[in-house]
Amino acid sequence: MSISNAILRSTVYLKRHGLVATIRRVQLAGNRALFADRMAVLYCDLSERGLPQINVPVVLKVKRLRSLTELSAENLKTMTSFWNPKLANRNIRERFEKGASLWLVECQERLAGYGWTLQGRTMAPYYFPLAQDDVHLFDFHVFPLYRGRGINPYLICRILDGLATNCRGRAFIEVAEWNDPQLSSLRKTPFRCLGSARSFTIMGYTLVSWIKNDIVAQINKGTDPADQIFGTATK
Repeated sequence: MSISNAILRSTVYLKRHGLVATIRRVQLAGNRALFADRMAVLYCDLSERGLPQINVPVVLKVKRLRSLTELSAENLKTMTSFWNPKLANRNIRERFEKGASLWLVECQERLAGYGWTLQGRTMAPYYFPLAQDDVHLFDFHVFPLYRGRGINPYLICRILDGLATNCRGRAFIEVAEWNDPQLSSLRKTPFRCLGSARSFTIMGYTLVSWIKNDIVAQINKGTDPADQIFGTATK
């Protein structure tokens, strides 16, 4: 994008949304550019007895699907219609074929969000090998109509609770450092920060660089009791 186009778009955004919203947008864009490839990697020990007791809201229901045949045509359409349907359908099919589970959260019988888990390995090269009893959580999404209601941490906690009955390893999840809403959401779960990393794949080999910065301190900082469950990062 040229400088003139960037200035024009910023001016239009300023007129439509005001100065405060424009400043926030510029800050978000700067954070994304600076930390685009830096990921905070988090973990949870599934064998811990400290997993939260979950109060199930009457309107929310979580389902675990292990095959494409279990996914209704209506929910499949909802999951694939908001971006490239062809690519989305292919990704869903490949994930089920590799043994991944799809977790759906429904609000009054309508799909509100979803997330994926895969035990013992990951869909793509990861920051380190997973043990047989470890589980990777990935690609979580809450639809716009249901955001701001705490559905994402609720779904994650329900998933951890379900996994803990059979898995005694660790659960792992990662989030971009700039993604403050997702980091805030994860503070309400038992996940703790392992560290911050970059990964590069060259000629089939994945290289991982662990970064020394204050992201762990930023995640753990806060007076909210929910912040404290992140604990101390391991090395």
